[in-house]
Amino acid sequence: MSTLKCISPVDGSVYAERPALEMGAAEAALARARNAQAAWAARHIRERAELVRAAVARVGAMNDEAVPELAWQMGRPVRYGGEFGGFEERALYMADIAEDALAPEIVEDSPAFLRRITRAPHGLVLVIAPWNYPWMTAINVVAPALIAGNAVVLKHATQTLLVGERMARAFHEAGIPEDVFLNLFLDHETTSALIGAGGFDFVNFTGSVGGGRAIERAAAGTFTPLGLELGGKDPAYVLEDADPEAAAEGLMDAALFNSGQCCCGIERIYVARRHFDAFTGKAVEIARAHVLGDPLEAATTLGPMAQRRFADLVRGQIDEAVAAGATAHVAPMPADDGGAYLTPQVLTGVNHEMRVMREESFGPVVGIMPVADDTEAVARMNDSDLGLTAALWTDDSERALRIGAALETGTVFMNRADYLDPALCWTGCKNTGRGGALSRIGYANLTRPKSWHMKKAAR
Repeated sequence: MSTLKCISPVDGSVYAERPALEMGAAEAALARARNAQAAWAARHIRERAELVRAAVARVGAMNDEAVPELAWQMGRPVRYGGEFGGFEERALYMADIAEDALAPEIVEDSPAFLRRITRAPHGLVLVIAPWNYPWMTAINVVAPALIAGNAVVLKHATQTLLVGERMARAFHEAGIPEDVFLNLFLDHETTSALIGAGGFDFVNFTGSVGGGRAIERAAAGTFTPLGLELGGKDPAYVLEDADPEAAAEGLMDAALFNSGQCCCGIERIYVARRHFDAFTGKAVEIARAHVLGDPLEAATTLGPMAQRRFADLVRGQIDEAVAAGATAHVAPMPADDGGAYLTPQVLTGVNHEMRVMREESFGPVVGIMPVADDTEAVARMNDSDLGLTAALWTDDSERALRIGAALETGTVFMNRADYLDPALCWTGCKNTGRGGALSRIGYANLTRPKSWHMKKAAR
């Protein structure tokens, strides 16, 4: 039996460990969930939604415990209060729209025929959640999957081992049957084997491109539908009509929050030449003002990265860029230990031959380049294998619409970044993956269409 261990980035200690389920025990758990799903789906949608609402409230009641627990697991400073705000917003929105989003589509209801399309739950849904926003990414799928009548198995990243356990406890205390929502401790091999055996009716994975490819390989030949959100190298463009300092405030927050460990964080910024110096100066000022340190301290604004190897990857990108002619503007901070604690960095003199401008960094570094016009900006922004979000900073919404239409991305922001609006579909293109969470489309992906063509008896 293997053991899953969460190594805290705060001090390198083993913060939590749990035994991974062996294959037989995992298969038995899935069988229980399948047996429980039909009765759950038979409940009225309103009842399922109310139970999810109650579960969200139970999570909120745990927040004082969950916030420091999360800091120990993945390093986000306690000053930010955890993820309950976004967790609640997304879950309650999906509960609010459920009856309308899942209502039958009536094609004909005449004396002769009833023709309609309904939405049936897939059955058993696997949610594989990441460590960087472990509460919010999980609820994107857990809430609508349960409300739609599915049973759910949640598998969390080992780095945030305790999140799924705590979430399941809250949901069960609220009245959702234990076998309808299972948190399972699974290693990669068992997870792949369960998917390959057709153990699930839908699999949602949030994580790396490599992880997404592993999920696709595991599911090959099973016809299991997949939802994949595989990260980004998200760009921003500051137009010449923008306020460069206001743009820097918004974009640097999107670049550095959570130590840059955001799939939709801004990793590369293109600035109209007239604003390049002013924007860069403000960006560097913001980065230098951050306090890197112990995430349990109230003064800390940047904690450690979740693992040393993630910080090493970012250091490698920065060092290569500087060696190739880029300028690093932020001197190492006292807490930067060469391990998980990493100084936030702003780079200029970068180009698209450098890894830091092409490969996902997933850390507190951003490259800034001047551009001559919209055409160059769009070409630079699209020069990536990933396509999750893109941000435009401008006062001209019509121009933003034109530019946005040319961008290869899942979401276009104007004058903001790094936010999931639950009314809009969270989706991507290119190697960011396929599918979509949240919004009405999220419900469409977590159910299957069922058509009814009923000829009424003649009287």
